[in-house]
This record gives sequence, structure tokens and C-alpha cells, in this order.
Amino acid sequence: MDDIIMITSEEPELNEPILIEGLPGVGNVGKLAAEHLVEQLKATKFAEVHSKYFPPQVLLDDDGVIRLVSNDLYYVRGEGERPDLIILVGDYQGLTPEGQYELSDHMLKVAMDHKVKRIYTLGGYGIGRMVEEPRVLGAATSIKLVEEMKEKGVVFSKGEPGSGIVGASGLLLGLGKVHGMEAVCLMGETSGYFVDPKGAEAVLRILSALLNVEVDFSALQDKAQQIDVITSKLKETEAPQEKRREDLGYIG
Repeated sequence: MDDIIMITSEEPELNEPILIEGLPGVGNVGKLAAEHLVEQLKATKFAEVHSKYFPPQVLLDDDGVIRLVSNDLYYVRGEGERPDLIILVGDYQGLTPEGQYELSDHMLKVAMDHKVKRIYTLGGYGIGRMVEEPRVLGAATSIKLVEEMKEKGVVFSKGEPGSGIVGASGLLLGLGKVHGMEAVCLMGETSGYFVDPKGAEAVLRILSALLNVEVDFSALQDKAQQIDVITSKLKETEAPQEKRREDLGYIG
């Protein structure tokens, strides 16, 4: 098996599309946002990528039929002020540093074949606590882009994220810059403990404004309410345990 295999079902003719990446990561913020965009815009799948850099497994649908894990590419043709889009979603990122680089390089070659000039990568910024109104932090390949993103409400805070940006969301920026592409990473704040629809909605609100796209957020908001119910129950079960720990502090 080759390291990376791309199966293409269609070669769409697009006019300098924007590439949007939303692969699994912290809180699955980027994945949720990109998949919601695919659904909202009724995007068309045109390629799937299989690789030995992904986990060695298949996934099952509700009928018990399997499929090999993959990354998938969708396209949407622009209307009015909305540009043509290529959206990258998938089951996993590469398991190794080598795999991360090879897969990111492969996606950039696909982007260049389609004359992509700008990239938006989507991800989560884990802060280790629950957050009601997540900020969207940013990173970009130029000061000009930083200023453009600030006007849309993206936060560029010194020292955040302190450890840099790991995985495809970072590498597509770094390698994209090498190839002369404009690139921005949008990171929604998230606890990192759960799949986070609130962080995804925050990112997608910024992105939809950048792309002149109308998005219905009700499905994400419904998911967020479900997560809130789960976290509330967890807090209720933790409270008695905390009380018992306090009581034990007075013993002996």
C-alpha cells in the first residue's frame, strides 16, 4: 500500500477556492464546525484520502457495513460574494509526526492544483475549564491577515496558545506560508473535556462572516444544550464527593 491514496470521484472546476480544514482535535471544535458547514451548504464530496498514517481500523454504519477510515474533501461553488470552497473533514489526523507532515503536504498539493490562495484551519484551544462564551483566538501568516481577522472579532493574545499549534491546523499554516499561501487558524476556546459545540459555533460565526455565508446554528445549539445537561449532572455528583473530602480534612 502506498503511504497516501486519494480516490477522486470528480475534478470540480473551481475559481481560486478557499480551503477550510476541520479535522479532529481538542474538543473536536474544528471537526464540528467544518462538518456543520458541509451540511449547511450541501457540499459535494469529490475525494477521499486513505493512508497508513491513520489508525489501522474500519468504522461501521448502523447496518453493520464497514468503511475504511479517511479524510474527505468537499467542494461548494460560490454564489454572489461567497467564494468557492474546498472543505477538508475526516475521521482522524496522522498518528505520527511524519504522518502529520506527509498528509499536510499532500493536502497542500491538492490545494495548489486547485489554485487555492487562502486557507482557514479550524481548531479548539483547551483552557481546562468550562466556558460559557468562548473567545476565538487566531494565528496567521502575516500582520496584514492578523489585522484583517481582528476586525472580525478574532483575538490575538500574547502567549496564547503558549505551546503553539499542533497537527494539521498548524502545519497547513506553516507549510502553506512556505508555498506563498495566506493562512489563518481560528481556535475556539474549549474546556477540552468534551466534544464542544459552543466552541464550534463561536468559530463558525467568525468564519461565516469571513466567507459571506449564512449558517443556521440551531443544530449546534441543540448539541450544546445536551452537553450542558451532562456537565450539570457531573457537577451534582462531584459536589457530595467534595463535601466528603472536606469532612475528612477534619479527621485526626
